[in-house]
Amino acid sequence: MAGMYKTLVSIFLWPIFMIMFVLGVGGYFFLTTFISLQQAHSYMKWFCRICLFSAGQMLRIEGSIPKKEKQPYIYMFNHESMFDHFMIAAATSHYLTGVAAEHQYSYPVYGAGLRRYKAIPIKREKLKDAIHSLDEAESVIKDGTSLLIAPEGTRTITGKMGPFKKGPFHLAKNTKATIVPVALIDAWRAKSKTDWRLQPGVITVRFGEPVLAIDYEHLTLQELSDHIRNLLTHLIAIK
Repeated sequence: MAGMYKTLVSIFLWPIFMIMFVLGVGGYFFLTTFISLQQAHSYMKWFCRICLFSAGQMLRIEGSIPKKEKQPYIYMFNHESMFDHFMIAAATSHYLTGVAAEHQYSYPVYGAGLRRYKAIPIKREKLKDAIHSLDEAESVIKDGTSLLIAPEGTRTITGKMGPFKKGPFHLAKNTKATIVPVALIDAWRAKSKTDWRLQPGVITVRFGEPVLAIDYEHLTLQELSDHIRNLLTHLIAIK
């Protein structure tokens, strides 16, 4: 019975979400044509919140939202769902960009939105191309723009964090940017990678304490990876 309810709700919600998404991307294109990406962030926050709401998701924000003045940040999060980037963009106080798998740029509307948002394409299959993408991300951070990146590299299919890749930690070491651990809670339940259906409810974005460059400069890549993983594990477990 629960499965049937979830199916019916999803059939109802998906068209609403897609309409809001397409209209929102159109509005974003219009705004960024006439004003800067930085100034368009307020629109992006509300666009993301409306998209989440249209998909049946109520967003809860916990922890201290990092201040715009202390950028750039590297936001590192557990990769749970298609909603992850919506959640963080809806909660932050400034423009930020992210990385996305290259194949996503071929998606209608979504791919166009990624390009306009200046997201950085990642080719996971080819080491040389992946390194080039990280070099591009490094330049963005050094220019003062904050970045979203999931150390797992891909969405979980179990609801648990997968192994971390080294790229995000090379990025942190090379840029000396402040790392902000961000726990995303119940996003996997809301829309898992292996199920087309949506589960309405409350999803939470929980900001941890920023990790300054001075706090991790003495750590090896593996030690930094383990440290961020422990912070995310703790944030997720808070009741």
